[in-house]
Amino acid sequence: MTENACWDRGKDGWKINMYETDSAINTPVVRVGIAGAGMAGSFHAECLRRVHGVRVELAGVTSLRAESRREFGRSRGIPVFDSIKEMIGHVDVVDLCSPPYAHKDGILTAARAGKHIICEKPLTGFFGPPAGEGFRGNAFPKEKMLDEVLSSLREIASAVSEGGKCFGYAENFVYAPAVQKERQIVEKSGAQILRMLGEESHKGSASPVYGFWRYAGGGSLIGKGCHPLTALLYLKRSEGLAREGSPTRPVTVSARTHELTRLPGYLDRKFLRTDYLDIEDCGWMHVVFSDGTIGDVVTGELTLGGIYDYVEVFANNHRARCRLSPTNLMDVYNPSGREFDGIYLMEKISTQEGWSNAAPDENWTMGYQPEIQDFIECAATGRDPQSGLALALDTTLTIYAAYVSAERRGAEVKVPLLFEDTARA
Repeated sequence: MTENACWDRGKDGWKINMYETDSAINTPVVRVGIAGAGMAGSFHAECLRRVHGVRVELAGVTSLRAESRREFGRSRGIPVFDSIKEMIGHVDVVDLCSPPYAHKDGILTAARAGKHIICEKPLTGFFGPPAGEGFRGNAFPKEKMLDEVLSSLREIASAVSEGGKCFGYAENFVYAPAVQKERQIVEKSGAQILRMLGEESHKGSASPVYGFWRYAGGGSLIGKGCHPLTALLYLKRSEGLAREGSPTRPVTVSARTHELTRLPGYLDRKFLRTDYLDIEDCGWMHVVFSDGTIGDVVTGELTLGGIYDYVEVFANNHRARCRLSPTNLMDVYNPSGREFDGIYLMEKISTQEGWSNAAPDENWTMGYQPEIQDFIECAATGRDPQSGLALALDTTLTIYAAYVSAERRGAEVKVPLLFEDTARA
């Protein structure tokens, strides 16, 4: 007998159920094609090979740069394709790990071909007008951006709905064990979340195209703020579904953004990334939900000491601190940097000398492995994922409404939600 496992949502919330099959041959096979050969594609490939209960075949990889996709496929034994369109006939799932500006075309291609979709965050955004040679996102009217994003999201939602397949929004904050435990507490105790605080900050992205609005769709608010924001929206959505039968959703947002490393008086000590063209390097969002409760998100590229990720919840019957990074699972002291050459301790850490909060398994503690497990099971069984398109739409629209607010120096702005009918949300 072969022991397997699957996620199951019962009256006590999501949990892993163990089951047995007569042979691994009887388990379903899901063929996955990865679009994107960078960091996200790498950890998706690693997590896909650790999925249990469903046999996963890495059936293809593609990316915009030929040398990148060839090396990615060669080093992992994965067939290489020149494009998503060429790969699409060989896969059941298209896993979009490409930069944000390429997500929409990938989603539409996969949805129209009737394929399941996994999409890295952020979902999509505004990347400038077609002839955008002189485009500068920090100077472009934000209300026009929001209108364009709303139109794009309608097109995406329509295509995914017509395709009728699973859409997994790969927001690892949602699947982090600490956030999942808090969701269980909220659902089982009947808690009312009154306010929340979340953050993702570090010293700056490693992506060469980050810093250019035309590739990233913005700066800290969308590049990092999407993570804690989605977790906050997810917890309120789960609370509403558990108690009222419909999701509690964001209605307004206030925000500020800043470009602190480009201040005339900034003293550059070379520890923080500073080569940003037209994006903010820190920001803040204040969200008001449909029940009047609130959530705050802090984010930026100004934090040394490794990636700093957490969600804090203040409810009417409890308080919770959900630590994603650092987790304090392991403290390690290194007297000399060369002692740890070739040893990975923690994402975005600046030095490995002295004391460090080592991450024994970031794929698990940060939620990467559970999200991939959930999405593959959804593709195999047809059930809905915990983090799907509705959550992705709410996150994206909240962020672009936040950019409008920041342009108005923090004025409250309505979030123009799709699917006002909460039965569809």
